[in-house]
Amino acid sequence: MSQTDPIPEEARPGADDVVPVFFLSDSTGISAETMGNALLLQFPDRTFDRTVIPFISTVADAQEVVAALDTLLDHGQAPLAFVTAANDEVRAELLRTRAPVIDFFGVHIEQVEGLLGQRGVRQPLRLHGVGDVHRYNERMAAVEFTIEHDDGQSLRALDKADVILLAPSRCGKTPTSMYLALQHGLFVANYPLVDEDLERSHLPEPVQQYQERCFGLTTTVDRLSRVRNERRPGSRYSSAEQCRWELRRATDLFNAHRVPTIDSSAKSVEEISALIIQSLRREQSRRGEQTRRERGTTP
Repeated sequence: MSQTDPIPEEARPGADDVVPVFFLSDSTGISAETMGNALLLQFPDRTFDRTVIPFISTVADAQEVVAALDTLLDHGQAPLAFVTAANDEVRAELLRTRAPVIDFFGVHIEQVEGLLGQRGVRQPLRLHGVGDVHRYNERMAAVEFTIEHDDGQSLRALDKADVILLAPSRCGKTPTSMYLALQHGLFVANYPLVDEDLERSHLPEPVQQYQERCFGLTTTVDRLSRVRNERRPGSRYSSAEQCRWELRRATDLFNAHRVPTIDSSAKSVEEISALIIQSLRREQSRRGEQTRRERGTTP
């Protein structure tokens, strides 16, 4: 069933049903998952059971997937499939399913081909390939740096960091760091604020000279306590009192030193990263404008 076909009434899930969602690709599935989730986020009151099926490289692979989707449909469930298969034969086979399909690749490739006046190669690995080798190597170097500098493990070459994340434990430093490194090629260090740091009025000594690169993360007391309880249930570390004190002191520290702060409690890693990127760009623009004024080249 293509995305333009109407969905039969009996196949539509009820408001309280869990909707099985499949991200299907003849490559890694990253694009299908990213674009599909961008749409699903518009339905915050619905519950989705997500499954990624990557590397559907042959028609036989696609036939197995179609059989699984149709079986779910036959058993009263209404799966939703997001597809980014570049291979024409694989994509055509996936579209044979009776389940609803959102075909990202097929919908747009012909339009792009028309605009460019030539046919695309339609090779699956081109979608996630490393055509820009320099850019790929930059991202891998950023990932290595970020792993080495996770949770304050290393202070070596901290001057190379593009971003330094500061926050009490379990506020989202590590996933944000890895996303910025992998997706944007930024060298990110993250530094945990422990009791000794929070008892002082100045930033931790290792990051003081890099204050302009620092970003603070915070969250709510309830969320932090809940997350910490999963790690150390019933401990002082996870108590509401300790979490409240740490968050209050961290916020005071960020405010005192004008460190940009982001509340991670209601934001995804992607949203947090986007805010950091925007802030970096504003700062770069400001510095560029200042340099032009100093050189007397401002229009």
